Amino acid sequence: MSKSTVAPIHPAGVGAGNSAGVANSADAAAPPIGPSYRPLYDQIKILLTESLIAGEWKPGDVIPSEFELAARYRVSQGTVRKAIDALAAENILIRRQGKGTFVATDTEPNIQYRFLRIIANSGEKHHPTTRFIDVKRGKASSEIAQVLGIKSGVPVTAIHRVLVFAGTPLILDEIVLASALCPGLTLAKIEESKGSIYSFFETTYGLRMIRAEERLRAVAADKFAARELEVDMGAPLLSVERIAFTYGDKPVEWRRGLCLTQGYSYYNELA
Repeated sequence: MSKSTVAPIHPAGVGAGNSAGVANSADAAAPPIGPSYRPLYDQIKILLTESLIAGEWKPGDVIPSEFELAARYRVSQGTVRKAIDALAAENILIRRQGKGTFVATDTEPNIQYRFLRIIANSGEKHHPTTRFIDVKRGKASSEIAQVLGIKSGVPVTAIHRVLVFAGTPLILDEIVLASALCPGLTLAKIEESKGSIYSFFETTYGLRMIRAEERLRAVAADKFAARELEVDMGAPLLSVERIAFTYGDKPVEWRRGLCLTQGYSYYNELA
């Protein structure tokens, strides 16, 4: 089993060596108390999100109609529609003409690679294949505990893998989650999965990633990265550190991807 030179319980560079409610009805739940006014549609958005957190609707499920939700929350259909539009804009819900509104799922091809920002300079799109290296257990350091909102010393699971683009090993990933979120995770189980790792987390553990925050910096390949990416030690790499969040903006994954950029670039479209 390969051994990473980066401790799986530390964010890179930190002790790692090298690295809601409705306001218009007495029968409805009261909105959160705060110093600022929250529009009514935003309150409905919070209630819908809370239902997703509670598991009332699973990824791929159709949610009740706008008419049913308006009756449930005692608001207008227009208010519900605006809340659904906001969730659809965040890839949490998906509207399908003539079929209804569904909870988005990472098993859909147009969604499962939405966080992958490394593309060929030619503009050609490559869907990577995955080579898993190992799955390891450890305990959360104070740094990773703070990042994931868990207690220091809580068991965590680290996954190491390589993403291969058009035959070239391009990204070395280290992915860390609280072990309680992925009980029984083994290398054999994850190697049997199909699609993206986020679709695996969703279908196996009911864990869906909604959004992510990333930090980029330049690093040099250490011995482990050089071996797995088939480059010389000291070769320039792009380090992409990510925190991924599920419903309710709860952080559940820390990831570091070490990326080769020869012939490839990190691409992000800014509005």
